Amino acid sequence: MLDALENMLVTPTEMAEIDRGAADSGIDSFSLMRSAGMAVSAAALRLFPAASRFVVLCGPGNNGGDGYVAAEALAESGAQVVLYALGDPDKLRGDAATARSACRLGIMDLEAYEPTSGDIVVDALFGAGLARDLPDAAQKLIKRVDASGIPVLAVDLPSGIDGRTGEVRGASFTAAHTVTFMAAKPGHVLMPGRALRGTLEVFDIGIPARLVAARAGELRINTPAVWRQYADGLEAGTHKYKRGHLAVLSGGPTFTGAARLSAAAGLVAGAGLVTLGSPPEAVAVNASHLTAVMLKEIGTAADLAGWLQDKRLNTFVLGPGFGVGKKARDFVLMLCDRALVLDADGMSSFQQGREELFEKIVKSSGQVVMTPHEGEFARLFPEIAADTSFSKIEKAQAAARLSHAVIVYKGPDTVVAAPSGRAVVNRNAPAWLATAGSGDVLAGIIGAHLAQGLPAFEAAAAAVWRHGEAGVRAGRTATAETLVENIPPLP
Repeated sequence: MLDALENMLVTPTEMAEIDRGAADSGIDSFSLMRSAGMAVSAAALRLFPAASRFVVLCGPGNNGGDGYVAAEALAESGAQVVLYALGDPDKLRGDAATARSACRLGIMDLEAYEPTSGDIVVDALFGAGLARDLPDAAQKLIKRVDASGIPVLAVDLPSGIDGRTGEVRGASFTAAHTVTFMAAKPGHVLMPGRALRGTLEVFDIGIPARLVAARAGELRINTPAVWRQYADGLEAGTHKYKRGHLAVLSGGPTFTGAARLSAAAGLVAGAGLVTLGSPPEAVAVNASHLTAVMLKEIGTAADLAGWLQDKRLNTFVLGPGFGVGKKARDFVLMLCDRALVLDADGMSSFQQGREELFEKIVKSSGQVVMTPHEGEFARLFPEIAADTSFSKIEKAQAAARLSHAVIVYKGPDTVVAAPSGRAVVNRNAPAWLATAGSGDVLAGIIGAHLAQGLPAFEAAAAAVWRHGEAGVRAGRTATAETLVENIPPLP
């Protein structure tokens, strides 16, 4: 059943609604807790067969209830188990109290635990619903465990990770493995939570997929399942104009490399034709480096207006190495009626006067994709970037609503968001993708997808995924040039 939920991201609030919906439908809630705890115990035995003992840390809520079930199951398997609790276990309520009553192990106070070589910690203190800093006792214990290097198996999420934002709430365990239930949460895929949760296992505890899907929102993990239906025909060997004509606008003679990277990436990614629009003073340097990519002299707004008479020219990339200023602003406003990837200098040119851009986008018939990294995002959307209550997903969604564009909020956990609220989080990008020119390559891939007719959201999401795969293929010594060479076919 989890196949149907494979790409879904469920917020903690949505998961609470799913749990309530399951109980309302007649499913015994304690049976779900028992399934969760049994899954944790199975993972512990499978992953750590040589453990000297399992140290189960139980919190004051339902996450702790999962821990009590796991502790009892581990003990029944013959493993050595010790149990520590945060707070007074006698104050537990509901299913957690039932689980604690069914656990025959003695319970010690959390602060009494001293890490010992050979221990495996089962962290059932707090789950994905955590939205406040951990208590001091938990933070001190986390520091002791981290210092010891003892492996940690986390229940739902490592304690201290906010399941909505992925941020650390005071302190967090660094887990070797995390077992969560029914669907991944944003905190599993957003940094730094993703880096702290180890390998991730999503276990089906028995809630029907239809019930989960009915209460989940529009968040997904970025995989081909999100956009494959739109990409099925992109690799067909049709007429070059049917595969789209992508234009990339270049900057001056000493800043041409970025635009050429975008153009090369667009060609490899499937655009039927790619033309580099170059100012007169950069034509010679660009011509000396181009073969399959065509070249057009475009120096002024009048030149661009003339070029736009060709309606086959359906997609533009503007920003890489273009330069910040009035020329960029003028060109962008002329291009909003076509498909447009707005990157780097193209966005930064609207740090002042962004309202003119946003109004133009909403009134135009084209599709616009913006690709800010963190600094560019803060310049274009300062009030959103400064709101510490927002997750990265929520920031991207807010920016998309405000700008009426698809936002690709770049980083190790790139988020793609549409004005409608749809969003995906990417997770296939290796760390070495952070290299000079990498963003220029991504802009070119997005442009190629738009040129071939993909809707803006799917074009951006598919491009981010292919960009990540290119990084994997290129390996740790990747450069922007080798990323272009390693852009994979669409699956």
